[in-house]
Amino acid sequence: MSERPTPYDAPELYDLLLGGLDFDIPFWVETGRAAGGPVLDLGCGTGRVLLPLLEAGVDADGVDSSEPMLAAARRKAGARGFRPNLILADMRDFALPRRYARILIAFNTFAHADTTEDELSVLRRSLAHLAAGGAVVIHMSYPGRGYWAEPDGVPVMEAETTRPSDGHRFQMWDTRTKDVVGQRQRSEVEVRELGPDGALLASHRSHTSQRWVYRFELELLFRLAGFARSEIFGGFAREPLERDDQQMIAWAWRR
Repeated sequence: MSERPTPYDAPELYDLLLGGLDFDIPFWVETGRAAGGPVLDLGCGTGRVLLPLLEAGVDADGVDSSEPMLAAARRKAGARGFRPNLILADMRDFALPRRYARILIAFNTFAHADTTEDELSVLRRSLAHLAAGGAVVIHMSYPGRGYWAEPDGVPVMEAETTRPSDGHRFQMWDTRTKDVVGQRQRSEVEVRELGPDGALLASHRSHTSQRWVYRFELELLFRLAGFARSEIFGGFAREPLERDDQQMIAWAWRR
């Protein structure tokens, strides 16, 4: 494990800047409600998807490799009266007693599987935890031409918010370096805390990396991992994947 800090070591900052993202929540809630059995949120973080599932009456557990993120999820769930099973584990190597109707891998979490072997390990462990007829559901941004054409080494502000308690502004800046052949992005992340007058009060730096997959690569990974069948769509409404600016929603079923 890297000794350098990652964005997932600071759940308060993560929630402040990204915890309010809700563009995909209706999809995950609908998927959980229709599952017909328990649901596992793999890479659940601070509960951005998990908490709406619980509030919708879904029997949902969570797995994450970051104890600080899980601790935040426990606090938030407890404040709402929930006591979900939250397990500290790597998504490449987890073993739980339950079998699930759906395993959800939301918002590019699968991109943190850095190699083909890592990707297969995530999928094989997921398959082993599915009940008969169950499915894993993965959301990935599609790595299109526009993404690869963006310049490297240029800080881009990805998010900005104001903390109501003191009026401090927080900005998340991402400086990316991309490896087109390796289908990989490395990010140096800086969160800037600004006072009401715009003065820089603090700078929080971390790093992360993501490896992107394409449609037919993902189909092959599903086959190699042992899934019975799969479908890949170009959006949350099951649109055909026809353009490289769409989101990729992949379903793969166990027999």
